[in-house]
Amino acid sequence: MISINSQISDLPSLPGVYYFYDKEDRLIYIGKSIDIRKRVKQHFSGKDRKSIKIQHFTKRIHCEITGSELIALLYESDLIKKHKPIYNRAQRRTLYQYGLYINWINGYKGLNIQKINQDKEELTTFTSLAEGKDALYKITENYKLCQKINGLYKSSTSCFQYQIHTCHGACINEEPAELYNQRVDNFIFDYYPKMDTKLCKLPGRRESEIGIVYIENGVYKGFGFCPIDTPKKKLIEFISYKEDNRDIRRILKRYLVREKIHSSEV
Repeated sequence: MISINSQISDLPSLPGVYYFYDKEDRLIYIGKSIDIRKRVKQHFSGKDRKSIKIQHFTKRIHCEITGSELIALLYESDLIKKHKPIYNRAQRRTLYQYGLYINWINGYKGLNIQKINQDKEELTTFTSLAEGKDALYKITENYKLCQKINGLYKSSTSCFQYQIHTCHGACINEEPAELYNQRVDNFIFDYYPKMDTKLCKLPGRRESEIGIVYIENGVYKGFGFCPIDTPKKKLIEFISYKEDNRDIRRILKRYLVREKIHSSEV
């Protein structure tokens, strides 16, 4: 049998999903990365309990190139739900730990970072509290919102931004709620587009093709790959249909938001 180190050396430094198999050739772990070789090396140099178990039991490594991070994320999520590998159980509970939620306070539409609530629909998700708070500070500043209303500044009076004249006084009921809420709505409209019908074009697995992800009336339909010169009306014929679920919608929302932010900065 080829050694694990040799198998790792043969892996591509490209986006995709990878699979770990034990001595009975049972699938024990599925992962994804924008650099497969680098990520797999991290598994086999890690000192935590999960990494040590993976190092001990893995005897064969396989991978599939996806061309883009988005397809890798979507494919990984689908594969894990289908195969349920033993070392992926905890990972699926902790992929996105925090969400951005609307929280009404005295008639004002607040934005708050909270632990993921399966009974509520979040605007977007974050992998950590720090990531979420960093994003919310920027949102609050850019849209002249209130740190106190958004749960970023504890005070019984006004927030810090009111003192430096970048908050219009929602924290002390000085600004009319309808004016404040309009800016929150502007933010939501600017960065959280509804997932209507959309065909996302992405890098392919090789230069001669493109990757495609299809959303129809807000429902994820699947992804595929096609020749780069495929006519637009034929693209949908290359879609491999997949299941839509909450994890998938979170992945797609994050992607659409990032794309919107990127296009607005260009």
